[in-house]
Amino acid sequence: MTILVAYVPRPEGQAALDKGMEIAKRRNERLIVVNASPGGQKEDASMADVPDVERVEQLLRDAGLDAQFKQFVRGKDAVEEIQALVESLPASLLIIGLRKRSPVGKLIMGSVAQELLLSVPCPVLAVKAK
Repeated sequence: MTILVAYVPRPEGQAALDKGMEIAKRRNERLIVVNASPGGQKEDASMADVPDVERVEQLLRDAGLDAQFKQFVRGKDAVEEIQALVESLPASLLIIGLRKRSPVGKLIMGSVAQELLLSVPCPVLAVKAK
């Protein structure tokens, strides 16, 4: 099975990555970390658009996991890309990071997070950034 982490280069993305590495190591499962954004028509394995790609790739290597880091920039939105990947793997777990929000903001979760929680066919773990 495969654990999928939806990564963004912000504290909530790091929180999701940390939890994903911890669970993948404990379960001895494959880990795929993905950053998805609208853009061109390809999958860019170099992830040049993510500022800390080298740091994250090094974390994955150092963890000794069966792990892969991908960036999708094919013109679809993040939700579509992650839904498709969850279904095609299939993923045993999707991990997403959540931002801290004001009391009013808590009523309306981030649109990507909310859509993923409601639409993917696997369990979703939402983690808060520190």
